[in-house]
Parts: sequence; C-alpha cells; structure tokens
Amino acid sequence: MGDSFHEQLIEDSAFLKAERRLDTELVDKLILQLNRIYPQILTDKEATRFRNLDVPTSVRVGELLTHLQGKGEEACREFYRALHLHVEEVYYSLPTRLRLRDYLDPLKHPRVYHQKHVLNDRGPIFFLGCFSVAVGMALLYYYSEAKVTGGSRALGMAALGLKKKAQEVLIWYTEESFMK
Repeated sequence: MGDSFHEQLIEDSAFLKAERRLDTELVDKLILQLNRIYPQILTDKEATRFRNLDVPTSVRVGELLTHLQGKGEEACREFYRALHLHVEEVYYSLPTRLRLRDYLDPLKHPRVYHQKHVLNDRGPIFFLGCFSVAVGMALLYYYSEAKVTGGSRALGMAALGLKKKAQEVLIWYTEESFMK
C-alpha cells in the first residue's frame, strides 16, 4: 500500500467527521488515551480544549484530526492505535482499512480482468448450441454417407432441429427410402 498514517488520516478525515458511531463518550476516550499515554502528542491544555462539551462532536473530531495531522506521522499512528483499541467497528470500516483489506485478501474479492477485445459476447449457451449442431451434423454425415441419397440427406439434416415426433417421422421417411 505504501500510504503513511498521515496520508491515511487525511483520507479518512471526512469519514470520521461524519461517523455517527463516534459519540461524545468515545471521542473523550480517544482524547484521554492520547493525552495520558502520549502527552507529547496531546497536552493537558489541548485535551481540555477538545473535550469541551459545548462544541458539537463532529466539530471536535474535525479539530482533533487537523491538530493530529499538524503534529506529524507519530501522532497519526497513535490516533489509529487508540481508535482500534476503543472503537474497533469504526476502525475496520474506515475507507483506508477497507481498501487495505480488499488488497490483502484477493480470495474474498477476486479481481476482474477485462479483455481488451471481446471475441464473442453471446455466451457459453450459444457456443454449446453451435458445437452440438456441428457434432450432430458430423455424426449424421459419418453414419449415413453411403446410404443416404441427396433428397433423403436433406430430410435427415432437417430432423436435427425438430422435436422428437417430427424427428421420428423424418428419420422413418429416410429409412423407407433406403429400403426401396
């Protein structure tokens, strides 16, 4: 993949700001995690500012993400770690995580290879139908080459595409001409 955590956070920011599962309590947990374990990333003063309940949660999340992006790669990585620890279902539904999962698991979502030129777009049933007609004609020619005359041969060929009763009549007729 090659994306840094900073680039991933930029890509995931719009999703995180709109995510309804990130309620006030979960955002506070994330802020406290970053503040207590990594005070170099989020100081007490900054944590207090981001925990202000007078500001809507989506605005607080947006400001926090902007602040973390300004702090650098390490801060973004620790945010992802805290998100994974506290809100796992949101973490796994991030656009970058979904892309990474699809990239690493080719059996779950097989890649579709598009042909540059489509040779036949009629499908396998058409192929089987044409193939069976060719095989039927070859068998008919092979087994009736010496016996069938010109008129009877045409009737034998015509029997290929008809229903069972009609085939029986035409084949009976061609057999009658052999006996004469």
